[in-house]
Amino acid sequence: METNRDALKRIATYLGLTFALSAIFYGLILSAGTLTAGDGLYSLGLMWCPGVAAMATTLIFQHSLKGLGWRLGKVRYLLLAYALPLAYAAAAYVVVWLLGLGAFSAEGLPAGQGLPSFLAVNATVGVVLSLLSATGEEIGWRGFLVPELAKITSFTKMALLSGAIWAVWHMPLILFADYHSGAPLWFALTCFTAMIMGISFAFAWLRLRSGSLWPAALMHASHNLFIQQVFDPLTQNTGITPYFTGEFGAALAIAAIVVAYIFWRLRPTEGSPDRV
Repeated sequence: METNRDALKRIATYLGLTFALSAIFYGLILSAGTLTAGDGLYSLGLMWCPGVAAMATTLIFQHSLKGLGWRLGKVRYLLLAYALPLAYAAAAYVVVWLLGLGAFSAEGLPAGQGLPSFLAVNATVGVVLSLLSATGEEIGWRGFLVPELAKITSFTKMALLSGAIWAVWHMPLILFADYHSGAPLWFALTCFTAMIMGISFAFAWLRLRSGSLWPAALMHASHNLFIQQVFDPLTQNTGITPYFTGEFGAALAIAAIVVAYIFWRLRPTEGSPDRV
């Protein structure tokens, strides 16, 4: 019979493997001081560590790769996963632009590319390319970790704990490399952690409700793409902008808290078919 102790063993093994594998790429990135080291391959390798660890853990305990949520799932969850980051990022950045905390500007677009083509390329090809790296993380964080945590605790604790682990995994890059903003480090860390833990409620809800890891992977790809490759380049620094924009700014942190509340209200309850 399956027990909480069995799930805890799998979780401990998974986390041990994830951080052990990640240490290799932390070392490569931190020694160079930048995420772009190795032409970005070190960062790509790091993003696949949670997924490789999840597959290894599943093979160790179950002798197969079943249970990670490989089936595609219903289209409506994929559409929601794609649209959700666009919605909360757009809300955050539009408020920033309207309040003058940052200025909308198309001056930073690639040479010869107008705004419509820039948006169209990123919204299609860009998301697909982003999915190549995001999937590595999501096989682990949501494909494996969320369902395992859901077996031993409530939705709220599971979302918070998975989000906290996800945030801690990013910390070496924030503290010792160049994954941060122009705001003071303590402020950037606070906003980043709030954002990560907030959106973790949506990630967890999508994984449990759809039964698939792919909505989470698509949401992760959409989040990275629209914030880092679309809204950030379209925002001009007016002096205090780093305090409000990007993954280390207050605007997205606040938006993520709103997202957390919405999906907390939609959380599965005891006896719900969404419970793993």
